[in-house]
Amino acid sequence: MSIAGMIDHTLLRADATKEDIAKLTEEAKRYEFASVCVNPAWVAYSAEQLAGTQVNVCTVIGFPLGAATTAVKAYETKDAIDNGADEVDMVINIGALKAQDYELVEKDIRAVVEAASGKALVKVIIEACLLTDEEKVRACELAVKAGADFVKTSTGFSTGGATREDVALMRRTVGQRAGVKASGGVRSLEDMNGMIEAGATRIGASSGVQIMEGDQSSSSY
Repeated sequence: MSIAGMIDHTLLRADATKEDIAKLTEEAKRYEFASVCVNPAWVAYSAEQLAGTQVNVCTVIGFPLGAATTAVKAYETKDAIDNGADEVDMVINIGALKAQDYELVEKDIRAVVEAASGKALVKVIIEACLLTDEEKVRACELAVKAGADFVKTSTGFSTGGATREDVALMRRTVGQRAGVKASGGVRSLEDMNGMIEAGATRIGASSGVQIMEGDQSSSSY
Protein backbone atom coordinates (compact mmCIF):
# COMPACT_ATOMS: atom_id res chain seq x y z
CA MET A 1 0.00 0.00 0.00
CA SER A 2 1.17 3.52 -0.77
CA ILE A 3 1.92 6.05 1.97
CA ALA A 4 -1.03 8.17 0.82
CA GLY A 5 -3.31 5.14 0.99
CA MET A 6 -2.65 4.88 4.73
CA ILE A 7 -3.63 8.47 5.59
CA ASP A 8 -7.00 9.69 6.87
CA HIS A 9 -6.82 13.33 5.76
CA THR A 10 -8.35 15.03 8.78
CA LEU A 11 -10.16 18.28 9.50
CA LEU A 12 -12.10 18.27 12.78
CA ARG A 13 -11.77 21.89 13.86
CA ALA A 14 -14.96 23.50 15.12
CA ASP A 15 -14.45 26.50 12.83
CA ALA A 16 -14.03 24.51 9.60
CA THR A 17 -16.07 26.06 6.78
CA LYS A 18 -17.57 24.58 3.62
CA GLU A 19 -14.65 26.03 1.69
CA ASP A 20 -12.22 24.29 4.05
CA ILE A 21 -13.97 20.95 3.53
CA ALA A 22 -13.99 21.45 -0.24
CA LYS A 23 -10.23 22.02 -0.11
CA LEU A 24 -9.80 18.91 2.04
CA THR A 25 -11.70 16.71 -0.39
CA GLU A 26 -9.82 18.11 -3.38
CA GLU A 27 -6.51 17.34 -1.67
CA ALA A 28 -7.72 13.85 -0.84
CA LYS A 29 -8.60 13.21 -4.47
CA ARG A 30 -5.28 14.61 -5.68
CA TYR A 31 -3.12 12.50 -3.38
CA GLU A 32 -5.49 9.49 -3.21
CA PHE A 33 -5.64 9.40 0.58
CA ALA A 34 -7.49 6.56 2.29
CA SER A 35 -10.21 8.89 3.51
CA VAL A 36 -11.17 12.33 4.66
CA CYS A 37 -12.06 12.47 8.35
CA VAL A 38 -14.63 15.16 9.09
CA ASN A 39 -17.21 16.01 11.70
CA PRO A 40 -20.68 14.47 11.16
CA ALA A 41 -22.18 17.72 9.84
CA TRP A 42 -19.82 17.51 6.84
CA VAL A 43 -20.33 13.84 5.93
CA ALA A 44 -23.03 14.36 3.29
CA TYR A 45 -21.14 17.18 1.58
CA SER A 46 -17.87 15.22 1.64
CA ALA A 47 -19.57 12.15 0.20
CA GLU A 48 -21.00 14.29 -2.59
CA GLN A 49 -17.57 15.78 -3.36
CA LEU A 50 -15.87 12.38 -3.35
CA ALA A 51 -18.48 10.46 -5.34
CA GLY A 52 -16.88 8.25 -7.98
CA THR A 53 -13.46 8.24 -6.29
CA GLN A 54 -11.68 5.65 -4.15
CA VAL A 55 -11.45 8.06 -1.18
CA ASN A 56 -13.66 7.06 1.76
CA VAL A 57 -15.56 9.38 4.05
CA CYS A 58 -14.68 8.91 7.72
CA THR A 59 -16.41 10.63 10.62
CA VAL A 60 -16.26 10.70 14.41
CA ILE A 61 -18.75 9.37 16.95
CA GLY A 62 -19.11 10.51 20.57
CA PHE A 63 -16.31 12.93 19.81
CA PRO A 64 -14.12 14.11 21.44
CA LEU A 65 -15.01 13.14 25.02
CA GLY A 66 -16.64 9.72 24.54
CA ALA A 67 -19.20 10.67 27.18
CA ALA A 68 -22.39 10.41 25.12
CA THR A 69 -24.76 7.57 25.95
CA THR A 70 -24.56 4.28 24.10
CA ALA A 71 -27.90 4.94 22.39
CA VAL A 72 -26.71 8.32 21.13
CA LYS A 73 -23.49 6.82 19.75
CA ALA A 74 -25.45 4.11 17.94
CA TYR A 75 -27.86 6.67 16.47
CA GLU A 76 -25.00 8.96 15.48
CA THR A 77 -23.40 6.02 13.67
CA LYS A 78 -26.57 5.17 11.75
CA ASP A 79 -27.13 8.80 10.84
CA ALA A 80 -23.54 9.17 9.61
CA ILE A 81 -23.84 6.07 7.44
CA ASP A 82 -27.17 7.29 6.02
CA ASN A 83 -25.36 10.50 5.08
CA GLY A 84 -22.58 8.63 3.28
CA ALA A 85 -19.94 7.67 5.87
CA ASP A 86 -17.78 4.66 5.00
CA GLU A 87 -15.81 4.65 8.27
CA VAL A 88 -16.58 5.77 11.83
CA ASP A 89 -14.07 6.56 14.57
CA MET A 90 -15.81 6.28 17.95
CA VAL A 91 -14.49 7.39 21.34
CA ILE A 92 -14.81 4.92 24.19
CA ASN A 93 -16.42 5.81 27.50
CA ILE A 94 -13.11 6.73 29.12
CA GLY A 95 -14.51 7.26 32.61
CA ALA A 96 -16.18 3.86 32.56
CA LEU A 97 -12.91 2.21 31.56
CA LYS A 98 -11.01 3.92 34.36
CA ALA A 99 -13.74 2.86 36.80
CA GLN A 100 -13.29 -0.71 35.54
CA ASP A 101 -16.85 -0.87 34.25
CA TYR A 102 -15.73 -3.05 31.38
CA GLU A 103 -19.22 -4.29 30.62
CA LEU A 104 -20.34 -0.74 29.79
CA VAL A 105 -17.25 -0.05 27.69
CA GLU A 106 -17.77 -3.21 25.64
CA LYS A 107 -21.50 -2.57 25.29
CA ASP A 108 -20.77 0.96 24.07
CA ILE A 109 -18.37 -0.25 21.39
CA ARG A 110 -20.57 -3.17 20.37
CA ALA A 111 -23.56 -0.86 19.82
CA VAL A 112 -21.55 1.15 17.31
CA VAL A 113 -20.19 -1.99 15.65
CA GLU A 114 -23.71 -3.37 15.26
CA ALA A 115 -25.03 -0.04 13.95
CA ALA A 116 -22.24 -0.04 11.35
CA SER A 117 -22.35 -3.76 10.58
CA GLY A 118 -21.70 -4.45 6.91
CA LYS A 119 -21.88 -0.75 6.10
CA ALA A 120 -18.90 1.00 7.64
CA LEU A 121 -15.50 0.30 9.15
CA VAL A 122 -15.30 0.93 12.91
CA LYS A 123 -12.22 2.39 14.60
CA VAL A 124 -12.18 2.70 18.40
CA ILE A 125 -10.41 5.70 19.92
CA ILE A 126 -9.02 4.79 23.34
CA GLU A 127 -7.50 8.23 24.14
CA ALA A 128 -4.22 6.65 25.26
CA CYS A 129 -2.85 9.85 26.84
CA LEU A 130 -5.43 9.50 29.63
CA LEU A 131 -4.79 5.81 30.32
CA THR A 132 -2.25 3.64 32.10
CA ASP A 133 -0.60 0.91 30.05
CA GLU A 134 -2.85 -1.64 31.73
CA GLU A 135 -5.91 0.40 30.77
CA LYS A 136 -4.68 0.75 27.18
CA VAL A 137 -4.36 -3.02 26.92
CA ARG A 138 -7.82 -3.57 28.40
CA ALA A 139 -9.38 -0.98 26.08
CA CYS A 140 -7.85 -2.68 23.03
CA GLU A 141 -8.98 -6.10 24.22
CA LEU A 142 -12.53 -4.86 24.70
CA ALA A 143 -12.55 -3.22 21.26
CA VAL A 144 -11.50 -6.46 19.57
CA LYS A 145 -13.98 -8.47 21.64
CA ALA A 146 -16.78 -6.11 20.58
CA GLY A 147 -15.90 -6.57 16.90
CA ALA A 148 -14.10 -3.35 16.02
CA ASP A 149 -11.93 -3.20 12.90
CA PHE A 150 -9.28 -0.83 14.32
CA VAL A 151 -8.04 0.60 17.57
CA LYS A 152 -6.94 4.22 17.47
CA THR A 153 -4.60 6.09 19.79
CA SER A 154 -6.13 9.52 20.20
CA THR A 155 -8.69 12.17 19.35
CA GLY A 156 -6.00 14.83 18.97
CA PHE A 157 -8.06 17.04 21.29
CA SER A 158 -6.88 15.83 24.70
CA THR A 159 -3.57 16.12 26.58
CA GLY A 160 -1.46 14.25 24.03
CA GLY A 161 -1.41 12.44 20.71
CA ALA A 162 0.06 9.27 19.30
CA THR A 163 3.39 7.89 20.52
CA ARG A 164 5.41 5.06 19.06
CA GLU A 165 5.31 3.31 22.43
CA ASP A 166 1.52 3.37 22.54
CA VAL A 167 1.23 2.17 18.95
CA ALA A 168 3.62 -0.72 19.67
CA LEU A 169 1.70 -1.68 22.82
CA MET A 170 -1.60 -1.58 20.96
CA ARG A 171 -0.19 -3.69 18.13
CA ARG A 172 1.14 -6.28 20.58
CA THR A 173 -2.26 -6.40 22.22
CA VAL A 174 -4.44 -6.80 19.13
CA GLY A 175 -1.95 -8.80 17.06
CA GLN A 176 -3.41 -9.27 13.61
CA ARG A 177 -7.00 -9.19 14.85
CA ALA A 178 -7.40 -5.46 14.18
CA GLY A 179 -5.72 -2.51 12.55
CA VAL A 180 -3.98 0.20 14.57
CA LYS A 181 -4.49 3.87 13.76
CA ALA A 182 -2.01 6.45 15.04
CA SER A 183 -3.55 9.90 15.31
CA GLY A 184 -2.53 13.18 16.87
CA GLY A 185 0.84 14.84 16.33
CA VAL A 186 1.87 12.98 13.16
CA ARG A 187 3.22 15.94 11.23
CA SER A 188 5.98 14.64 8.94
CA LEU A 189 6.99 11.65 6.85
CA GLU A 190 9.54 10.80 9.56
CA ASP A 191 6.77 10.80 12.18
CA MET A 192 4.59 8.63 9.96
CA ASN A 193 7.34 6.12 9.22
CA GLY A 194 8.01 5.80 12.94
CA MET A 195 4.36 4.98 13.60
CA ILE A 196 4.31 2.43 10.78
CA GLU A 197 7.45 0.78 12.13
CA ALA A 198 5.75 0.58 15.53
CA GLY A 199 2.77 -1.23 14.00
CA ALA A 200 0.33 1.38 12.69
CA THR A 201 -1.65 0.50 9.58
CA ARG A 202 -3.52 3.80 9.33
CA ILE A 203 -2.49 7.37 10.15
CA GLY A 204 -4.84 10.20 11.07
CA ALA A 205 -3.36 13.60 10.27
CA SER A 206 -4.34 17.09 9.23
CA SER A 207 -0.85 17.29 7.73
CA GLY A 208 -1.36 14.81 4.90
CA VAL A 209 -0.28 17.24 2.18
CA GLN A 210 2.84 18.27 4.12
CA ILE A 211 3.68 14.61 4.75
CA MET A 212 3.41 13.86 1.04
CA GLU A 213 5.49 16.92 0.12
CA GLY A 214 8.07 16.33 2.82
CA ASP A 215 7.38 19.51 4.77
CA GLN A 216 7.17 19.81 8.56
CA SER A 217 3.70 20.90 9.70
CA SER A 218 2.96 23.02 12.74
CA SER A 219 -0.50 21.48 13.15
CA SER A 220 -1.19 19.80 16.47
CA TYR A 221 -3.51 17.11 15.07
